[in-house]
Amino acid sequence: MSKILTTAYRFLLIAGLFLACQPAFAQHAEEEHKDHAHGEHKEKKFDPAEMIMHHVLDSHEWHFLTIGETHITLPLPIILYSEQGGLDIFMSSELHHGTEGHYTKDGKEVHTVSVKRGNVEYVLNNHEYFHVKGGGFLYDLSITKNVASMFISVALLLYVFFSVAGAYKRNAGKAPRGMQSFFEPIIVFVRDEIAKENIGEKKYERYLPYLLTIFFFIWFNNLLGLVPGGANLTGNIAVTLCLAVFTFLITNLSGNKGYWGHIFAPPGVPLPLMPLIVVIEIIGIFTKPFALTVRLFANITAGHIIILSLLSLIFIFQSAIVGVVSAGFAIALTFLELLVALLQAYIFTLLSAMYIGGAVAEHHHEHDHEDEHGHDHAHAH
Repeated sequence: MSKILTTAYRFLLIAGLFLACQPAFAQHAEEEHKDHAHGEHKEKKFDPAEMIMHHVLDSHEWHFLTIGETHITLPLPIILYSEQGGLDIFMSSELHHGTEGHYTKDGKEVHTVSVKRGNVEYVLNNHEYFHVKGGGFLYDLSITKNVASMFISVALLLYVFFSVAGAYKRNAGKAPRGMQSFFEPIIVFVRDEIAKENIGEKKYERYLPYLLTIFFFIWFNNLLGLVPGGANLTGNIAVTLCLAVFTFLITNLSGNKGYWGHIFAPPGVPLPLMPLIVVIEIIGIFTKPFALTVRLFANITAGHIIILSLLSLIFIFQSAIVGVVSAGFAIALTFLELLVALLQAYIFTLLSAMYIGGAVAEHHHEHDHEDEHGHDHAHAH
């Protein structure tokens, strides 16, 4: 009985901490805002789609928590380069003092914030991208929430890798301890079950550093995205596309004659079908990175959206029973997402190793030829 009570107490404690740490959903439910056109105050109804997109998409500031009317945010540097103003650097907090406006695009009202600096006026559309008022090119090199989160994950990766490498040097010939003992089985698993298994004993070492890097990079960022207030980095399709492009380049730059021969001259294909098969093989080169991109992006984003949707039910129904049930499902899915975070890192790394292995593998074709004694033998080329 005491074990049951202890388990229930821990569950309620986790539920309380989970809901307390989530970036304020309540401000969307009962937030008041000023209507600039009429000078009136009116209540803004809770919009679950707006709340979910706010937490899933990237932004120019890092919002952690809202307590009442107090927003706890971290302003991030905005770095812009334009023909009119050259290089311009300022903090995103200046946007709060800018001029707000609206315009209609495709039947939808788009919110804008204008900031005038010198002779240049920058306009931020829906907190997503800048343009220069009056025209002219603009390069946005800002440190957004996703970029800042990526810097944090890279710092963590460097700390872990250097710490484990240092531990191997200090504890040479001894049993692993601490961080080394935790990460060693994972590193060995990636080496033996992913790299060796799919690339081969003789060639895996060349690609192992890359496979370990993408595995831990994806895993760490998946976990950071589950931290309350964290950024949805691996749920950004631009990030997953970059990772897939790296695999695409390594695969095709490492491809041997057999790999390219199977693409441009598939063996055993009748000549009339050869052009069609070659086109299909070429398309297959690009569908592989596309599948890597979409699989990681869709799975991570879907997990965040489902959890946020469950929490939205609390403010839609405003019922204690719905609140408890929704919070329970949200907590269960959060623990499930911990498994998904590791699983998606494994799948991305495994598929990358399979693609690389297919490109560097020695392809053997059977050709009959007669030896000097007149006997037929199969000679492997």
